[in-house]
Amino acid sequence: MGGLVLFDLDNTLVNRHDAFHRWLAEFAGRWGLGERDTAWTAVLDADGMTPRQEFFAAVRERFGLPEPAEELLAAFHERMPELVVCPPEVLAGLGRLRAAGWRLGIVTNGAAGNQEGKIRCSGLAAMVDGWAISGAEGVAKPDARLFRVAAERCGADLAGGGWMVGDDPVNDVVGGRSAGLTTIWVDRRVGPWPAAEPKPDRVVADAAGAIAVLLDR
Repeated sequence: MGGLVLFDLDNTLVNRHDAFHRWLAEFAGRWGLGERDTAWTAVLDADGMTPRQEFFAAVRERFGLPEPAEELLAAFHERMPELVVCPPEVLAGLGRLRAAGWRLGIVTNGAAGNQEGKIRCSGLAAMVDGWAISGAEGVAKPDARLFRVAAERCGADLAGGGWMVGDDPVNDVVGGRSAGLTTIWVDRRVGPWPAAEPKPDRVVADAAGAIAVLLDR
């Protein structure tokens, strides 16, 4: 019997890391950046954690680019949704969850247009019941309010419990637990679990593994 499950978007349902590096290769080609330049830019990105306005202001200054940071950011938001991919096995797994009676949602931090573009371009819009994006709602994970909005968009209530699947220990696991959800951490091997935080309920390697856990319940 199904229930509610909310998924993080970047590096959970879609591979933001690979999409960013595809974008970076295009960006480097346009502006004639070398290998050391792209390495510096990847470090600055910090796996997407650096605020985008700050990121593009620093990139523009570092490489002396003529375009304003706002235009660089707008081009990034336009292109990134076209580069993200949701693996076919994940899309198929979401379909199996829906067939089993689960309500599926996405809860993600980020700019509204950029994140919604990723959801639509990757095929996820047709596979979930709703989503909540911090840039549209004015509140961000780990605040429980964003999880509540996502649940409501799926026609569910957090009072009934559910699951949260994501790769960020604080935003997804701590935030999900604060919203009353059972948590599944997608361990991408980019760092150890923070010692100060309570451990997640389950640990998997990727979203497909999380879907298998839910289907086995």
